[in-house]
Amino acid sequence: MTESNISSQEIVPDAVDTANRYRMTVDLNVLDHLGINLYSNIAAVLTEAVANAWDADAENVEITIDPDGKWIKIVDDGIGMDVADMNDKYLRVGYRRREEDDPYGRTTAKGRRVMGRKGLGKLSLFSIADQIDVQSSKNGQAHGLRMSVEGIKASVQRKEPHYSPDALPVDDIDVEKGTKIVLKEIKRQRLARGAAALRMRLARRFSVIGELYQFKISIDGQPVTTDDRGDLRITQFLWTMGDFEPEATSIPKVLEQEKLPNRFDGWEASWNVDGWIGTARTPKQLDSEDTGNLNGIVVFARGRLFHENILDKLNDGRLYTKYLTGQIEADFLDDDDLADIATSDRQRVQEDDPRYAALLAFLRSRLGEVERRWSEWRRKHEVKDAQETSPALKEWFESLPEGFRKSAESLIAKLSALPVDDQEDRKLLYQHGILAFERMRIRGSAEELVESVHNVDKLLAVLADRDALEASLYRDIVKSRLDAIKDFQGLVDEDAKERVLQQYLFEHLWLLDPSWERATGSEIIESRLLSDGVIVEDLTEKERLGRVDIAYRTNAGKHIIVELKKAGRKMKLLELQEQGQTYVDKLKKILLVQGETTPNIEVVFVIGKHVEDEKDNPDRVKASMAAISQGSRIVHYDSLIAGAENSYSEYLEHSKTLDRLGSIVDRL
Repeated sequence: MTESNISSQEIVPDAVDTANRYRMTVDLNVLDHLGINLYSNIAAVLTEAVANAWDADAENVEITIDPDGKWIKIVDDGIGMDVADMNDKYLRVGYRRREEDDPYGRTTAKGRRVMGRKGLGKLSLFSIADQIDVQSSKNGQAHGLRMSVEGIKASVQRKEPHYSPDALPVDDIDVEKGTKIVLKEIKRQRLARGAAALRMRLARRFSVIGELYQFKISIDGQPVTTDDRGDLRITQFLWTMGDFEPEATSIPKVLEQEKLPNRFDGWEASWNVDGWIGTARTPKQLDSEDTGNLNGIVVFARGRLFHENILDKLNDGRLYTKYLTGQIEADFLDDDDLADIATSDRQRVQEDDPRYAALLAFLRSRLGEVERRWSEWRRKHEVKDAQETSPALKEWFESLPEGFRKSAESLIAKLSALPVDDQEDRKLLYQHGILAFERMRIRGSAEELVESVHNVDKLLAVLADRDALEASLYRDIVKSRLDAIKDFQGLVDEDAKERVLQQYLFEHLWLLDPSWERATGSEIIESRLLSDGVIVEDLTEKERLGRVDIAYRTNAGKHIIVELKKAGRKMKLLELQEQGQTYVDKLKKILLVQGETTPNIEVVFVIGKHVEDEKDNPDRVKASMAAISQGSRIVHYDSLIAGAENSYSEYLEHSKTLDRLGSIVDRL
């Protein structure tokens, strides 16, 4: 027989029992991973002890913390354990009560749905203590034991198959009913912030606290209540599901409330979600030193924490999520007949399970409804509060056309939703928001601004738009022109007009002609005109010529000489013509040296009193000015001001609105 013809069965010795050939053993080292290093905080550890008390039908669980942090004591009045129960159930790692305990594995004698499942919770105590004393009394018989990390490690070193805790001395046993656990040699870094914080954290880990469930928890003599959760009492808007109905005293700040469907059509009959989702008025209210951040949705199953914050798994980055808090109950996640999807520390779940996926889909759908209603309620109440706080803001709303008010309200509501704590900063936010809204309204994109408030990149793109920027700059330019015009308005005294006009005219030649807004000077030509006597600095000479001042400017290839005459000086037409011709002749000589042979020159005389022939023979006046150079002319103080007002009449009208808006913004 060749080697290739030998079957695998033929090479197995007959003496070997293949049925018992292999075996799996569990080393005590596993305790390091399952207990000592599994849990990270005291609240998570005590949750396991409290859950065991619930499963033992206890009505009271009393937790006492040594002021010096040396020990923690947990006492319940449940059914207790005898020695057999202690060995077979409590000390047996991995004891599965729901499958192995008949008849009370799934439902206790009092009808409670059992919380425990993996049989690992008792090991969590080693996460915060190196020594654990357990006493229990059942049917009048009390006993107790002591476990220690040191003892477990010694058994591991000796390679023993099991760990044997020490029996407590009879004199040390004082429990009369239920179970007493004393944690000693506390790891101080796990004690967190103390009893007050622990009370709030435990309150957020159980939904079966209080008279309704005949289950009371106390810490240092103070009861743990649903109010300790700290979330409902700061909730502004509330959405409830299923049978959850809060008492009015527990929701003092709720302004709006709505009921949401608690299941999807097509779900199994036993699947539903009870509880509530709420939003705070500001994100800061959700940041608690004692409980940590309340910005999340806690998931319970069978009355205890199943998922610390499922909101993180929804991947919803919209602003409203920063205001969310809530607690929901989804018992179908912990169905007796289906796989256990809780992680070992029972604070998260296996995310690939269909039940978990169904819950995520349900929450996404419901939160979509929450977001839409939140925006509506937020606009309603925040705008109302803002108007009550600032009458100027109310005035702004009322000044808007009806079609823009809803968008404006949305803007203020969204701005109020931004996480800004300082009220002065919020006022500044409103001011900039109003100005931006008005600017965008003019160009028909106010709604775009409102929609961009919470998208920084989009908002910057909107505000940096070239047209919007140009409109803003144009307003700044024209505002300076309005300041000049307003300075002239109402002036009767000629000397006063003269002073004001002198102040503005040579730097703002748009007063003479709106197209001259970019007129500039030339230091070289001005110096030559000065040396040739056209521009004079001697006050006596200015008086002789009847001048206030003279200036040279250029604009778009045109050379402009402007002479401002004293308002009270009566000028003769011939006098003006002679002076103007002199200016032109001298300027032409200067420009010829620079290579300009046919310059375009205008001379403008600004005077207070009319010259002869202006009324009776205007053609003569026009011809005399044309003789100086084409485009030269006489302008009067009053007509100059009136012309400027007329050129900017439309903007003057808009300025009244802007002035009113400025007043509103300043008074915010």
